Order: sequence, then structure tokens, then C-alpha cells
Amino acid sequence: MRERSIAEIAAGALVLVAAVIFLAYAVTNSGRSGGGSGLRLTARFDRVDGLAQGADVRIAGVKVGSVTGQRIDPQTFLAVLTMDVDSTLKLPDDSSAEITSESLLGGKYVALVPGGSDRNLASGGEVKITQSAVSLESLLGRFIFSVTELAGNKSNENATSAPATASPGGPAAPRPGAAAPRAPAQPAAPAGRPR
Repeated sequence: MRERSIAEIAAGALVLVAAVIFLAYAVTNSGRSGGGSGLRLTARFDRVDGLAQGADVRIAGVKVGSVTGQRIDPQTFLAVLTMDVDSTLKLPDDSSAEITSESLLGGKYVALVPGGSDRNLASGGEVKITQSAVSLESLLGRFIFSVTELAGNKSNENATSAPATASPGGPAAPRPGAAAPRAPAQPAAPAGRPR
């Protein structure tokens, strides 16, 4: 019985050590935005469809921070994002931000594209050049509408410019340059009868 309790204590201690190691790893690799040590930036967008608070902020595909807040500017009705970015990065003040998707069905993130200015953004600065999220639903709707409209126009063109063709078993269509067919003659009325 004593051997069993020692084994249980050892297993519990091992699980506890693994949990502490995992927690330490998660804290150190959480986008470097915890504790306010990051560079706090804002950016204004027309729309931020599907972008969640906590979403990644990336440069060249590498996570450098996260979205820490979203609000609406009451004067302009633009979405204002707050982001914490790695403070060791020196972002030029003409950098741009774009909301993009990881994949067709994937989550969205903010992609920062560094500019070429000699001046850098300070904490509390604003990224002025932005590209809003593209709504997949509106893109699909426009695509379907244009395909439907194109198909409708094509069928109208075909209906008005289609040459006359004979139906199976019916008279043949006239050849170009041939005389128009005559109507069949009506039988003559018998003599002596009024028409």
C-alpha cells in the first residue's frame, strides 16, 4: 500500500512540473504583449469583419503582437483597433496595416507592412495607411450576380441572333440567296357555289 501512494505522489508531482513548464512557455511566447511592455499602436479601418480581439499582428507572416481592443469612433464611425506590438521593432511612421485572412475559412489577422520613412512610430502612435477587411460574403454575392447577369446576356444574344433552323421532321430552312418558299395553294371552290 505504501508503494502505491509513493507512485501516486511521484505521478502527481510529474504532472504538476509539466503544467508549470507549459504555463511558463505559454507566457513567454504569447506575442510579447502582456504587461504593457509592447509598443501600443492604433489604426482606423472602414470595417474589421471577423477580426477578434487577441488576433495576431504580423510582419512578413511572423507574429509580432496582438489586437488588444476594438471600438467605434463616434465622429467618423470608423473601427479603431488598438494593437500591442513588440517594442524592439522600430516601425517607420509611414507603415501600413491590412486586415487579411489566413485562408479561405481561416481566422483574420492584422498584417503590418513597414514603410521607408526615417521617423518611427512611438507608443501611442497611429498607423495612418490602412486596408480594411474584404467581406467574403459580399465578394461571393458580386461574383454570383455578375455570372448570372453574364449568362442572362448571353442567352438573350443567342435568342436574337440564332439562325432559323428546321425542326426535326419539318421543312428545311432556306439556303442563303434562295427564293422564299411559297405558301401552298388553296383548293378552288366548286363552281356555282357562293364563296
